[in-house]
Amino acid sequence: MSTLRDLVEEHTALSASDVDQLHRLAGDWQLLSDLSFADLLLWVPVADGGFLCVAQVRPTTAPTAYHDDQVGKMALGPKAAHLATALAEQRIWREGDPVWHANVPARHEAIPVRRGGEVIGVVGRDTNLAATRVPSQLELNYLQIADDLCRMVADGTFPPPPHPGETTSAPRVGDGLLRLDSAGRVTYASPNAQSAYRRLGLTGDLLGENLAKLTGQLTSDPLEGREADSRISAAIAGDAPPRREIEARGATVLVRALPLLPNGQPIGALVLVRDVTDVRRRDRQLMTKDATIREIHHRVKNNLQTVAALLRLQARRVGSADARSALEESVRRVASIALVHETLSLSLDETVEFDTIVDRVASMVGEVAAPESRVRLRREGSFGVLAAEVATSLVMVVTELLQNAVEHAYGPKDSGDVVLAAHRWRGRLHVRVADTGKGLPPDFNLQDSQRLGLQIVRTLVTGELGGTLELRPRQGGGTEAVLVLPLTRSK
Repeated sequence: MSTLRDLVEEHTALSASDVDQLHRLAGDWQLLSDLSFADLLLWVPVADGGFLCVAQVRPTTAPTAYHDDQVGKMALGPKAAHLATALAEQRIWREGDPVWHANVPARHEAIPVRRGGEVIGVVGRDTNLAATRVPSQLELNYLQIADDLCRMVADGTFPPPPHPGETTSAPRVGDGLLRLDSAGRVTYASPNAQSAYRRLGLTGDLLGENLAKLTGQLTSDPLEGREADSRISAAIAGDAPPRREIEARGATVLVRALPLLPNGQPIGALVLVRDVTDVRRRDRQLMTKDATIREIHHRVKNNLQTVAALLRLQARRVGSADARSALEESVRRVASIALVHETLSLSLDETVEFDTIVDRVASMVGEVAAPESRVRLRREGSFGVLAAEVATSLVMVVTELLQNAVEHAYGPKDSGDVVLAAHRWRGRLHVRVADTGKGLPPDFNLQDSQRLGLQIVRTLVTGELGGTLELRPRQGGGTEAVLVLPLTRSK
């Protein structure tokens, strides 16, 4: 399905600023749809005199008038007469008898969408009449506010300008709604709005209260109270302040205040509230959990570094060259795992940027190479971001393969390269460690190898990582180890 921008650019000559205005309206018109108990269709005029539907929203407070999608459909001739009238006369059209859509009776209205001095589109407000009944006080207030907002659409004052960082239209109508008069007094409060303020500590009724002063008095922090007071007062004066969370008595309520400016005159404000206490409590719990996990990784890293230091001290004291070599290899293995936990201790989730880790591993392997060695290590390609469980095993594998290449591919005075290459393809990570050294022994068999390092690699690749490992002669001389690992682990 084409987007609003695609449809407008293909079929009209509206400017980019006009399209942005239509996008802003479509991003905030769920409020108007819910207050109206009606479907909203956004129509733009096209060259042949008809109208093209470029967006649609259904109410969450009433049955829809359209069970099928209207976006992309054309309205021509008599079916577009109400739209043409609203466009030509630049006024809200409410005349006409009910019409039928797939056995559903509906009432048509048309609201011009103004930007500056021009009408750039028309909103069709179509109400399903099948469930018509005597409206309640809540529904009468909803409809009255909806009419005020419709006049603001026709005037070009709704929706209000967006605020940086606000990507959602919450709170919504059903979360809690209050209507204020021009003096800031509450003339209507929905049951959910009353409940939200009770959570903040209100003991009486909201009706007749000055909402700005009341909200300021309820908040726990005086500075926050003055800010909440000023924002609601700003909406009464005709501005559209950003949303704000109010905290009191352990409860948190999100407040959005919108000015009511039909015909350009401020007559009060619409205030939407939503009790987000449980949402914020869960957010805090998640933040605490994340901080705890990072602290655990930090402590594991410290403990591993302590173990590596103890092994290094022990290696210096043993007299056997073989024992010293084994202890030094253990130091490198422990240190490589510590690198993963160090990275995780700084991460916001259980993933790591593996290139940074593997570069540090390569540097560590190069530092412990023989002093007379002239072997150069370099990386080609990228591992990307890996899950912690994959990174912990893979860093051990890479360390062993690099160490094996540095130690066994070249003689004491030989020079050459060890290349670590990585790329992703079709959901798998392909890793290659290649050298240009002396190559494998003629009778080498990976499965029969007694080297501890290769046994560790084989076990981790096939068991922990679920991948494959091949150690083979490199074309042109030398050896290459090839790993193919799935990027997603099956449970």
